[in-house]
Amino acid sequence: MDFQLTEDQEALREGIRSFCDGRFTFDALRELEEKTAVDRELWSELAEMGVFGLRLPESEGGVGLGFADAVLVFAELGRRLVPGPLAWTQLVAGRIDGAATGEVVVGGLDLRGPVGGPLVVEHLEQLDALVVLRRDGVARIDPRDLDGTLVERPLDPHTPIHRLASLPEGERIGDGADAARLRLEGAALVAGQLLGIAEMSQELATEYARTREQFGRPIGGFQAVKHILADAFTRQELARAAVYAAGATLDDPEVGSVARAVSTAKLVAGEVAMKNARACIQVHGGMGYTWEIPAHYYLKRTWVLENVFGTIDEHAEEMAEHVDADA
Repeated sequence: MDFQLTEDQEALREGIRSFCDGRFTFDALRELEEKTAVDRELWSELAEMGVFGLRLPESEGGVGLGFADAVLVFAELGRRLVPGPLAWTQLVAGRIDGAATGEVVVGGLDLRGPVGGPLVVEHLEQLDALVVLRRDGVARIDPRDLDGTLVERPLDPHTPIHRLASLPEGERIGDGADAARLRLEGAALVAGQLLGIAEMSQELATEYARTREQFGRPIGGFQAVKHILADAFTRQELARAAVYAAGATLDDPEVGSVARAVSTAKLVAGEVAMKNARACIQVHGGMGYTWEIPAHYYLKRTWVLENVFGTIDEHAEEMAEHVDADA
């Protein structure tokens, strides 16, 4: 595979980056903590940028691009920690009216993984529709039919969660094959977000190392800090290759196993985002643990994304099965 971006892809990435850098600054993220996590005005702007209709055909009002382009966009969204159920809304843009245009905010719940644990829904109070993936199919549920208890201190301040006592069956909108496909596609999009987190964590750490002085010189000049930053950059490029490969394989399944490529991307990007976010906090020293420094946002968002569309452990097991099957 050739992972060099085309001119159009470079332009797409730069356009989304410029928008996100302008609208989702760290000051804006702090303001969003005081409001709802999903700002409807910002959500509409994301829709106007084509984020949700990216993979819809132009005949249906979409942009008509593929997954190789979608993971680029989601990396930029992850880089700036754009809040909200981004992946779920794009996944069902062709299935639920209003999702592609930003009029309908769609959240989701993946029940195809291991059974057990509490039923937890993100952004429940801001959702217009909830999609549930089960092994036997896909269901749509009206969020107003759910009785949820708000968790007072969520792990990520931009990802409010509700715990449900029960879950209705809902309206069936897809079969088991659809559910499996949506889970794979969702994992690829979230892997893109994790790549963006890995990139920005490394950039924040590098910039701080250039400007923070100790003993009369920037701390980036010390060998130990250089090693931390070099390792972060190397990990980031490994994650980039895995995520780009997943996007390309989804677009052209003949080049390899889609399931294996996506599991690799989610596994590698998740581990790299976690390590780079921790490295960013470490480079910032004691300040890295304080609320004023944005480094903690990246670690917290990584913890959240690591648990959607399959955890690192789940994808590691799936990877082992793929390797055994190919042996």
